[in-house]
This record gives sequence, structure tokens and C-alpha cells, in this order.
Amino acid sequence: MSIQIFLQGKLLGVADFLRAPGADSDAAFLGRAQYLSLLSETLPRTLLAELGLAQILLGSSGGGQFLVVLPQEFRGQAEAFLTNEAAEILKISGGTLRLVWAVTENLGDWSDVRKRLGESVQRSRSIEHGVDAAFFTTAADAETPVDEAFKDLQQANSAGWSPEAPGRVVTESAKHSWALSGSVDALPMARHTAPTDDVLRAATPAELGSRAVGQATWGVLRGDVDNFGIRLRRAQSIEEHIRLSVMYKQFFAGELEVQCSQPEFWRKVTVLYSGGDDFAVFGAWDSLILLAAELRRLFVRFAEGNLVEFPGAEGKTLTMALALADSPEAHLGDVYEEAGRRLEIAKSSDKDCIWLLGRTLEWKQFGDAASLKDSLTKMVTEWGCPPSSLKDLCAIYRESQQRMSRRQARRVGERPWRYHRRIQRVLAPALETREREFQKARATLIADLIGRSGGYLKLRPSGRVALEWARLSTEV
Repeated sequence: MSIQIFLQGKLLGVADFLRAPGADSDAAFLGRAQYLSLLSETLPRTLLAELGLAQILLGSSGGGQFLVVLPQEFRGQAEAFLTNEAAEILKISGGTLRLVWAVTENLGDWSDVRKRLGESVQRSRSIEHGVDAAFFTTAADAETPVDEAFKDLQQANSAGWSPEAPGRVVTESAKHSWALSGSVDALPMARHTAPTDDVLRAATPAELGSRAVGQATWGVLRGDVDNFGIRLRRAQSIEEHIRLSVMYKQFFAGELEVQCSQPEFWRKVTVLYSGGDDFAVFGAWDSLILLAAELRRLFVRFAEGNLVEFPGAEGKTLTMALALADSPEAHLGDVYEEAGRRLEIAKSSDKDCIWLLGRTLEWKQFGDAASLKDSLTKMVTEWGCPPSSLKDLCAIYRESQQRMSRRQARRVGERPWRYHRRIQRVLAPALETREREFQKARATLIADLIGRSGGYLKLRPSGRVALEWARLSTEV
């Protein structure tokens, strides 16, 4: 009986590839992101097809890596195929993207096999593939062949591999191809794209921002499962490892595609990518906030329904971050990187939270902020307070947290009525009717903003987020 081997592949240099020369346009950046998503799906399937092996030997794929099971006698052919693909990938990416892999026998416990694979991948990081240096001098500033992948992908029904274009993902004339939708064997990938008003092309980030309610601003929302790596390392068998990998990947690919196709999102949000344990989308700022809340709700249901048998909290919570563009013309790659930095801040400070509009909030605080935002918005829309009053309230928060010394903050904290007076002056009603109802609403709002303690002033993080949220919702 033939000995089985495990082959694990991984793409390195993803961040460098996304921002390498040639990705200056938003379409090129999006094309590269989706090329990466497709490459880690089509490459292992192509390997099995070229070797004449059944697709059932595919363990896991997506998120920049893959795992396949092979008979021992196919090892040489598999490594020869991957060597050729790695060289081509390195060339078309301008030397930024590398494919490495590790091979080990299916001997011993899965924990030992996984350890051997990990150590082998680490050793592969130091191996350089031979590439003609003249290539980089002539193509360093040129577009890579994958920068146009986004345009082709929007109209394609399938994606695959062709021997005439190794290292790439082709949508036509492929030797091996797989459906992108409408089939049980379709590649698990979210690719929803918000269209323009004439439905002739994909809407730009600036166009998506113009569809926001309030301020015409767009942003990038990124999410990542907390301690997903630990959850995978605790798998007791290869079957459990594959089951977990497939479950998470299908959750993000499926739910992102379904949710972004809903009426409240389909014209305002575009999927950047969905990975094995993370995702990124961009679009109108207000829709991204609502999408974050919905995805978190769905992930909680997913964890409760599929991860009950796994002890510990690892892999059962989701942290997100939203970064807003500082101008409509901001580069998608820059805002994407800023969202990544904010996500790291959120994950280093807490788990199961969201970095939103200047603060890291637990999800319970997010609900408080949403409720308070509605109250603040009503002060403008129903009670006649000028929209500029929300900006003045934001200034009060900034003063209390950034400009005052500790002694001043302590003095103000001991006299919370000073803040009550300032907030009352800012929220002076423009309407003199229904005075009693207005005073009651304003008192409730003040208590929600600064806390209900009468002896000490506590500025609430959810209050600060609610102020920014309401300000963006009412400003034009």
C-alpha cells in the first residue's frame, strides 16, 4: 500500500504584492486582492488535476495557503509542478510574491505531522527561487498581468489554469476550470461588487461614498477571527483540521456574498476578499457599520451552532476595524492598510470587539453607541438643534481627553454639572414648543453621554463613538 504524504503550500509577501508598483489604481489593487484569493483555490485543484488525482484529496484551500494529500510516488511530479508555478508567480508579481511548500509523510499523530509541516515551511522561507534579475529592471514599474484580473472576474462564470499562462488565474480557454457560482463545486469566494447607476461597471470608492446617508465618505472594514491559529493547532486529527478550515472559509465566503447582496448593501458595499479566517470590504461608511453588526451577529450564531464541542474561547469571537478615507480620492490601498493597523490595535487591547470612529468598543458598547446615536440624531431632526451642535459636543470630548491636565480633569470630574451646563447650552432647542418633552430627552441624552453617576464624571467610549456617528449622519 502506498504511503500518503501531506503537501502544504503558502503564499508569502502578500502585503508587499498588494502595494508593489503597478497597484496605484483602486481597480488594480482590487484585482490583485482577488487574484490572491483565486490563486490559493485554483492552484491546489490544478495540481491534483495535472497529476490525474481525485479532487477529494484536496484538504483545505484559500486564505493564501492550501493542504493536499498525495500518494508518495507523486511527490516528484508535484514538486516539479509547484517549482514552475513558483517561478512564474515570482516573475509576474515583480519579485514580491513567493510560493513555498512543505511535504511530510502521514506518520504519527496529527500534532506531530502539523509540527513537521510548520518547521519545513519555515525553512522554505529562506530558499530563493532563481529569477532573471533583468526582469525586475524592465518591469519594476509596469503593471503586472494580474492587475486586470478584477475586470475579467466580474463577467466570468468560471476560473482556472492554462499551461500557456502558468502562475495566473484565467477565465477563458482554461485547461482546468471551476465554476465561480451556481454549482455545489463552485469555488468558495465572495465577489459581490456594487455597480454604478447605469450598471455598466463597478462603482469606485468615491461613488460608493456619495451614496452614504449624511457625509459622503467611504471606508474599509476588516475583520479577523480571534486566536484562529490556536484553534487549528488544537485539532486532534487531519479530519478535524480540514473540517474547521472549511467551515470558517465557507462562512465568510457565503455570508459576505449573501449579506452584500441584500437591498441595504448591494449598491453601497464591494467585497475586497474573503479568506480562511478574515475578510475585507469597502464602501459607504454607514453601510459598513451596519454590515459589521450583522456579520458579528451571524458569527455568534455560527460559533454557537458549530463550535460547541470545541472547548475554550479560541476561534469563537470576531474582531473588526473600520477606517474612513480622509478624502473621496484617497487610495484604496492606503485605507486598507489603515484598517489593518486599527485592527491590530483592537486585537491587542481586547477580543470580540470593534475599532470604530476613534475607539475600541466591546460589542455591548457598540449597541449602546447605536442607541445613543439615534437619540443624538433626533435632537437634530426632530428637536431643531443645528447639526453643528454635534461637532461642538465632539469638541467637548476632545478637550476633556486630550487638552486638560490630570488636575483639571479631576476638578471637572468632581463637578459634573459643568459638563451638564455646557451640553445643555450646545443642545439649546430651536423649537420652543413641547419644552417639557425636550428637556426630558436632553436630560436622558446627557446621562447617556457622560454616565449616570452624580458624584463623578465618566466620559463613555460609546458616547464618543455615538457623537461621531451622529455627526457623520447629519452633516452634508
